[in-house]
Amino acid sequence: MILIASAGLNWEIGFNNDLLFYAPDDLKFFKSQTLDNVVIMGRRTFESLPGQKPLKNRDNIILSSDKNLQIDGATVYHSVEELLDAVKDIKDKKIFVMGGASIYETLLPYCDTALITQFYAEKEADRFLPNLSKSPEWTLQSRGEVQNYEGLRFSFDVYKRI
Repeated sequence: MILIASAGLNWEIGFNNDLLFYAPDDLKFFKSQTLDNVVIMGRRTFESLPGQKPLKNRDNIILSSDKNLQIDGATVYHSVEELLDAVKDIKDKKIFVMGGASIYETLLPYCDTALITQFYAEKEADRFLPNLSKSPEWTLQSRGEVQNYEGLRFSFDVYKRI
């Protein structure tokens, strides 16, 4: 599995169920990576999507403990074991973990790659990613060219599990 996220300097990722940083190229990067693949998210992340609708041209999977949750156009699993069993045989598509914080934390041990849009800024946050740059299990494989959107600097970085 591949973790995909955008994070600030302190690995902050969200506040009040919303993303912290906005850059059109970050959204384009996310779309280019996940299109025609599988995306896994939690219920709150799903609810933060435009129109609370599944992402088009992707297999949407929701991991939620709510046994009554049903979402048109998405598959809902209620346990990590159930989810892992369902995706273990997927070979023709990449599987992306797209949040939120508790889903990242839960599924990080099953990821071998992390695509991080690293924003060189700090913002107030109530959701964080584990700091992969300080983890002995992860190494920065490549740092993208620093880009700028309205004074907000960022790069597309790739981390690999050691």
